[in-house]
Amino acid sequence: QVQLVESGGGLVQAGGSLRLSCTASGELGGYVMGWFRQAPGKEREFAAGISWNGGSTEYADSVKGRFTISRDDAKNTVYLRMDSLKPEDTAAYYCAASTNYIGVVNRRDLYDFWGQGTQVTVSS
Repeated sequence: QVQLVESGGGLVQAGGSLRLSCTASGELGGYVMGWFRQAPGKEREFAAGISWNGGSTEYADSVKGRFTISRDDAKNTVYLRMDSLKPEDTAAYYCAASTNYIGVVNRRDLYDFWGQGTQVTVSS
């Protein structure tokens, strides 16, 4: 069982930046990690993912070029750096761990463990 705790969310003006962190209770080494987001009234959607060793990353088109996912397995932590934030980035952000894959996973149903989420609000 892996417990994930997100932090770093908050209120920021459009054009600003935030860095989200996701820290695991156990080791993250070997797990594929992802960040998803869910806006009010919408389904949870994939934002970014990173392979088990950090060698590959993938981004949703809506965040490509603005968000960067990274991992530090020594600290059991995955990060999501978000730059040039837009009001449409407002959502609850969730990190997730997938234990059965090695490449990037962008399907929500293939993740096994989820954090509780952290709110990001971008004002115009």
